[in-house]
Amino acid sequence: MSKSATVPTPHALRDYALLADGHRGALVGPRGDIVWMCAPRWDSDAVLAALIGGPGWYTVTPTGSYVWGGYYEAGTLIWRSRWVTTGGIVECREALAHPGDPHRAVLLRRLVAVDGPAEVTVNLQVAAGFGEHRLRKVKRVDDGRWTARTAGLHLRLSGLPDAKTDESGSRPHLTARLRLETGQRHDLVLEISDQPLDGPQEPERLWRATQAAWATDVPDMGAVLGRRDARHAYAVLRGMTGPAGGTVAAATTSLPERAEQGRNYDYRYVWIRDQAYIGQAAAAAGADALLDDSVRFVTARLLAHGSGLAPAYTADGGPVPAPRTLDLPGYPGGFDVVGNRVNRQFQLDGFGESLLLLAAAARRDRLDADGWRAAKAAADAIAARHGENDAGIWELHPDRWTHSRLTCAAGLRALATAHPASGRGLAARWEAQADRIVTDADRDCLHPTGRWQRSPSEEGVDAALLLPALRGAIPADDPRTRATLNAVLAELCEDYYCYRFRHDQRPLQDAEGAFLLCGFLVALAHHQQGNEREALRWFERNRAACGPPGLYAEEFDVAQRQLRGNLPQAFVHALMLETAHRLASGP
Repeated sequence: MSKSATVPTPHALRDYALLADGHRGALVGPRGDIVWMCAPRWDSDAVLAALIGGPGWYTVTPTGSYVWGGYYEAGTLIWRSRWVTTGGIVECREALAHPGDPHRAVLLRRLVAVDGPAEVTVNLQVAAGFGEHRLRKVKRVDDGRWTARTAGLHLRLSGLPDAKTDESGSRPHLTARLRLETGQRHDLVLEISDQPLDGPQEPERLWRATQAAWATDVPDMGAVLGRRDARHAYAVLRGMTGPAGGTVAAATTSLPERAEQGRNYDYRYVWIRDQAYIGQAAAAAGADALLDDSVRFVTARLLAHGSGLAPAYTADGGPVPAPRTLDLPGYPGGFDVVGNRVNRQFQLDGFGESLLLLAAAARRDRLDADGWRAAKAAADAIAARHGENDAGIWELHPDRWTHSRLTCAAGLRALATAHPASGRGLAARWEAQADRIVTDADRDCLHPTGRWQRSPSEEGVDAALLLPALRGAIPADDPRTRATLNAVLAELCEDYYCYRFRHDQRPLQDAEGAFLLCGFLVALAHHQQGNEREALRWFERNRAACGPPGLYAEEFDVAQRQLRGNLPQAFVHALMLETAHRLASGP
């Protein structure tokens, strides 16, 4: 490979921004390096894979010395890379064209010499199949655009008529140098499609449509804490939600949760539990469009699979493939894997969370006849399977996890409360089932200290055990609720960060990062108990656990102030959004 085709070196995860259009996502780093994108779908093979050590990148980088910055345009996933050079300031406005097309990814990049002249270098190497396939038929057509083919994909690059093609290495790439005078702008448009490309669209038209779509999609959110961050969390969730209504758990695969510990996973799929969190957050925010999407996705899966509901699906509702490794170096500290072993698990709490989602929709008068049928299917599944061992929220070994059982009780109670008065017989049956589940859990999962323990065989406390009381499995003033919160605070929390559970006798932060989901749960638990000052402290601490682009990962390395795991993690954005709204509502 030639020197000009050197793979971009990785950054700390906190430095990456997300571009997304509902069908796919891309990560862009501080050097203007787009180093991750799968096309045409979230779970397709990557065409840009430099993030995980593979080939494939698209860089727009100032020549000479510079310092970087950037920001999202408010309420959008339009990112502005900003570089201060020794000669001035240059920006690159970046987005995936929105609303997205299921077959065609359109990456928009608009360079602007803000202050003084600017010079940037552009490099493009597309490598389909995580690098297995090289570009073919690379040529410049009469209008100055470049076209190419790779592994059934069609490519077109507009805006670089004077680019040079370098085929000296194992994979061809395009390179060019652009010079802009003060105030001048220059558009680049990259299209990648699994169908033949029709006539190109003008960049200005694409930009106007993208800006208008984001203005329509993201609500104003007036009465909310941290309004800018709450709207940004909503925009992230909106961008990660596909046409079938499913929101992928993350845009990436294989980003390590702990260096060299083998904790690398593919999160480019839709988890039923996460989808329920997202829908409940949307309901709390009064954002019915995102709520409706969550309900539509979960309803379809319940009606199709009933008690055989899988924990996760592809964004279009298909089965999650089994995991396999890739022959790539990986992001530093990890290795590369696609697919997920969740396809072999049973997760009982998915039924309870589905009921909580559907009940939230019913309370907003958003649940149709199919939704009610799905709710009854979930309730029937709980009745049939609540005694089985499951993998639980953390996807561990099969056990009778307390969280899973109590979440089912919470879902049944929520459904009973939301059910029309004409069906009180069903509602009474669901309430009775919930009572039996709670009584059963009290018998074998209540710790001698009066708090919930993880399972009959695991006596430790778990931050996930805050959720059932928040969702109504037992009352807020129940001694078990308060004892569990106190135990979580005493045993799993440090400096306003919360960890899932104790793995062993090591210090908490030596075993894993703080779980931001759990931090927001603690904030909600304090709010439920009327501890508003503590709730606000927890909220503010955890909402700050991000990088400059404001994205959250699953874990936060407290000592190093770094993000760990796949990016961005949808359920963290969902709980941040819900917490921002619930705390704003007052005691």
